[in-house]
Amino acid sequence: MTSLQTSPEQRYAAFRHKAFLSYWTARFLTTFATMIVSVAVGWQVYDLTRDPFDLGIVGIVQFLPSLLLVLVTGVVADRFGRRLIMALSTVIEGICALILLVLTLRGLASPLPIFAVLAMFGTARAFFGPASSSLFANLVPPEDFGNAIAWNSSAWQTATIVGPVAGGLLYGVSPEVAYAVAAILMLAAALLIFTIPRPAQRTATDKPSMETLFAGFRYIWSEKIVLGAISLDLFAVLLSGASALLPVYARDILQLGPWGLGLLRSAPGIGAICVAVWLAGHPIRNHAGVIMLGFVAAFGASTVLFGLSTLTWLSIVALALLGATDMFSVYIRETLIQLWTPDEVRGRVNAVNQVFVGASNEVGEFRAGTMAALIGTVPAVVIGGVGAIAVAGLWAYLFPQLRKVRHLDGRN
Repeated sequence: MTSLQTSPEQRYAAFRHKAFLSYWTARFLTTFATMIVSVAVGWQVYDLTRDPFDLGIVGIVQFLPSLLLVLVTGVVADRFGRRLIMALSTVIEGICALILLVLTLRGLASPLPIFAVLAMFGTARAFFGPASSSLFANLVPPEDFGNAIAWNSSAWQTATIVGPVAGGLLYGVSPEVAYAVAAILMLAAALLIFTIPRPAQRTATDKPSMETLFAGFRYIWSEKIVLGAISLDLFAVLLSGASALLPVYARDILQLGPWGLGLLRSAPGIGAICVAVWLAGHPIRNHAGVIMLGFVAAFGASTVLFGLSTLTWLSIVALALLGATDMFSVYIRETLIQLWTPDEVRGRVNAVNQVFVGASNEVGEFRAGTMAALIGTVPAVVIGGVGAIAVAGLWAYLFPQLRKVRHLDGRN
């Protein structure tokens, strides 16, 4: 891998911008709260039904709003204040956590009310994603963008480390405590977002039409590097996603409790944040396309290792490797998407990207849950990992432009 060490000042360059610091902190809090809700919901649903298929439903009901609203959420992010959209979406997510708290206090005999709340939660996330990704691109100058990508990812990954562990511990106390803490964190993050100074934003001024609604799709289709990067993640994670089945591994295969589920969910974040911190000081300077494809294949191999493991320590190591390899791919993909996309269509492009990411994550969880119900948990995970390896090889052939990308400095 080609990278050069940077000075300590350059390592923390993004934090010289106060708006980015506020954004980074808010992003950490929202992700932390989301991880708490994710662990609590997963364990609660599996406790209610003991059916892995229902764990897949948890993912699909959160993804569907992003898919159904993709033509709306991106346009909203390009036409209105991205900071306001991000803050209001976070408030709604906090309200969803409060509703889950009330439902739990009243007692649940079926997961259907949980699914309904998660659909509302997914709707808020559908607007949050394009707005937050596009706002982020307005907070730092292009020369600090790569550093900001690494630190922004570290906020997400740090939250995915401590969030699931906290979620497991809080759920061990009681589900009500877990949901209450998540709601408080969401509302605190919303207040923090409102403190971000309104950044300069090139808003779309053309009259809404079918052409403007589909502008994000049209741009992605015409820019093969962006199309290849987004679709690579879509199919690799769609096939190899195993997070929905972690409650099954924690309870039935590795014989762990809620704390163990939190540990398993944290392991990918541990690997990812180590890579994110390393990338902040050692940005990728050359052969970016080849590096991304290679680490996607390694991501699939790590999934296979986890699927076959029956040892707790080996499973944790495999998940940490999974997160580390994925971080390289995320870093390169997000940099390519943001720097190669004009600001006036960035919201719509990010909305499409969110659908692709949501499809890879939530639909991938549905795929995993369905396959586990049909052929068993271990075969479902292993087959998915092998599929991700195959996708990396196929995309290297189908998208030579992506394979030949060398630098992450945009078109110029």
